[in-house]
Amino acid sequence: MKRTLTALTVAVAAVAAGATWYVLHKRPLRDGELTLARLQAPVSVRYDERGVPHLRAEHEEDLYRALGFVHAQDRLFQMEILRRLARGELAEILGERLVDTDKLFRTLGIREHADRYAGRLDRQAPEVRALLAYLDGINQYQASRPAPLEFDLLGIPKRPFTVEDTVSVTGYLAYTFAAALRTEPVLSYIRERLGSDYLKIFDLDWHPQGVIRQADAAAALTERDWQGLGALARLSQNALASAGLPQFEGSNAWVVGGRHTRSGKPLLAGDPHIRYAAPAVWYEAQLSAPGFELYGHHQALSPFALLGHSRRFAWSLTMFQNDDLDLIAEKVNPENPEQVWYQGRWVDLESREETIKVKDGEPVTLRLRRSPHGPIINDALGAGAGDRPIAMWWAFLTTENPILEAFYRLNRADTLDKARSAAERIHAPGLNVVWGNADGDIAWWAAAKLPLRPAGVNPSLILDGTTGEADKPGFLPFSANPQEENPARGFILSANYQPLSPSGVAIPGYYNLPDRGQRLYDRLARADVQWDLENSQALQLETATDYPQRLLRPLAAELRGAARDDQERQLVERLLAWDGRHELDSVDATLFNQLTYQLAAAALLDELGESFFDGLLGTRVIDSALPRLAADADSPWWDDRSTPAREGRAEIVAKAWQDALAHLRGSFGEDPGQWTWGRVHTLTHGHPLGQQRPLDWLFNVGPLAAPGGREIPNNLSHRIGPAPWAVVHGPSTRRLIDLADPEHSLGINPLGQSGVPFDRHYADQAEDFIRGRYQPQHYAEADVAAHSRGELRLLPARD
Repeated sequence: MKRTLTALTVAVAAVAAGATWYVLHKRPLRDGELTLARLQAPVSVRYDERGVPHLRAEHEEDLYRALGFVHAQDRLFQMEILRRLARGELAEILGERLVDTDKLFRTLGIREHADRYAGRLDRQAPEVRALLAYLDGINQYQASRPAPLEFDLLGIPKRPFTVEDTVSVTGYLAYTFAAALRTEPVLSYIRERLGSDYLKIFDLDWHPQGVIRQADAAAALTERDWQGLGALARLSQNALASAGLPQFEGSNAWVVGGRHTRSGKPLLAGDPHIRYAAPAVWYEAQLSAPGFELYGHHQALSPFALLGHSRRFAWSLTMFQNDDLDLIAEKVNPENPEQVWYQGRWVDLESREETIKVKDGEPVTLRLRRSPHGPIINDALGAGAGDRPIAMWWAFLTTENPILEAFYRLNRADTLDKARSAAERIHAPGLNVVWGNADGDIAWWAAAKLPLRPAGVNPSLILDGTTGEADKPGFLPFSANPQEENPARGFILSANYQPLSPSGVAIPGYYNLPDRGQRLYDRLARADVQWDLENSQALQLETATDYPQRLLRPLAAELRGAARDDQERQLVERLLAWDGRHELDSVDATLFNQLTYQLAAAALLDELGESFFDGLLGTRVIDSALPRLAADADSPWWDDRSTPAREGRAEIVAKAWQDALAHLRGSFGEDPGQWTWGRVHTLTHGHPLGQQRPLDWLFNVGPLAAPGGREIPNNLSHRIGPAPWAVVHGPSTRRLIDLADPEHSLGINPLGQSGVPFDRHYADQAEDFIRGRYQPQHYAEADVAAHSRGELRLLPARD
């Protein structure tokens, strides 16, 4: 027995030692020397206490080549999975369950567009030379260093990263902005199957004053068409949710002029709202070369920072939310199914086939068609596509879109003219660029190519391909885009609400509620506040808006009538007096969010059915619909079609109230004191491999009790549904830059800088983030030197 125990101990120790060696072997190298081919001179990479690299090079191309190398050290698997998603190649490594996702992304046309776009690029343009150097750095890392653990688990072969991959990922990011594919089917279904009275709660009209205070194709669709459109909307939503990769959802950004700051210089704040995932979205890096210096936040496979600051300027981004994607129902020639009616004649559909490789399965052949309006998007559904082809017009596929040049310039835009010129080159996706510089200028540009549409066309609904309503006669000039430069009020705010158009032209879009923006605007407009880094933190972490009372106030009488005993009456009065704060100890936040779901279900589910109701809950339009529904006692939605009686608002509110209480009591106990927000509202950072047990234990981070909530400034947002709630998206970073002292800016990563599991920087910021803490973004030479924890020197390889 003694010998057996000794042998077992030795075996366990050997396995543990082997596992330890394997894990350590995969970690990034943050100290020492390595050679890199095609460097003109050595590059210094110093890593600070958060694992952020500070790169210093003598030549710009060396700088980007080194950035590619160190970015790959931390995020190679993220780069791999993201390019595969964008190009429709996930099934090759993840198996049959990802075939439908691959079909969708092949059908979108991103892959084909990226290949054409890359072929047109001028290889001598500075932005392209920088991209090629960056990709070379990634490929040199991949060829010379250990493969990520995920590559070993999934058997992923190494292959070079290309310009086409970078452009494809840009297309994926643009697609996550495009809400139309997830929204237009359900709105069109409501209009055609229920009637225009049911559309009134969705507020689809353009408001010329802004929202912050200061002939039908669908009619001919068959039941199979509606089923197909519902399936398409679900596929679009699920493809983003199941991939475990970033999806842009909204954002806050503001810049305050020197008249309103304690320092006398502009102060910029930004927190883009993106789906949470592991690794985290942003990769921070400070870049320095003669004539160029920037502290930037980078996305996978992009050499240029999408967010950044220097000693001279700073900028952030939010989603414009403009509608740059139209769905178009085509009419098929009854004598030739490969022709559609276009501009008075039958025209042939273009057609091609692509093959999707499937891990442990047979390849899948996908036939892709295209009309003059764009790709036939429901081809992704195969036999379930319906009877009519649905084409997709998308600005990303049709504009020149020199987005590489745009961000290369924006990374160097220290003057108002340079920043405006950079923003003008962003055609798709639509972005709000919020910018300020140390000279005192502040500005915002809604950057996008805005299409001209025929008068009277509502692109929130499926368009008729046989008429001219789907045509795009051109684009508005950039000067017609919403924008401001040095406004008299002294500050600029962007929070995804419908902007004010300088030309008065309607700009259709799927804009977010005004409530989040209104709360921020009201705070920024206070004349008695001088803004600094400290009170700006409090504003970013604000957990309330007036939305709950906007929804509840019209229902006060009905809620009081629904209460059955003293305890319920007390809960109603607490809720009606609630200030809307979503703090961890709040019971009101839990009750309100459960009631919100039950109201939606009691009023809308019977008309829409499970599929379209679930699809509606995944759109932005539901948020504006519910207060409008609450305020309209005569809305047809209040009648429950599943009963012979005709119900009104009082009956439906009573049902929703009792259903909400029943769910909370059944799930969390009879004592309402136990229904605290921190118990039911949590954030888990999910890794693509963490969707299956027991890998979730190895790769995911969380759950973490999360303050904040849906469409409030600290927008830790969940999907409307029954408790408990998983936070889906929220601030992907929080940044604060005072341009009087930009070397001491603040920021935070919601998870960690590294994407390498078991690395010390994989999740070292998760607790600070959820608690609302900030970390310094080291910039000055002395500060970087004082906080360096290692230096990697990249040396030119000898010939």
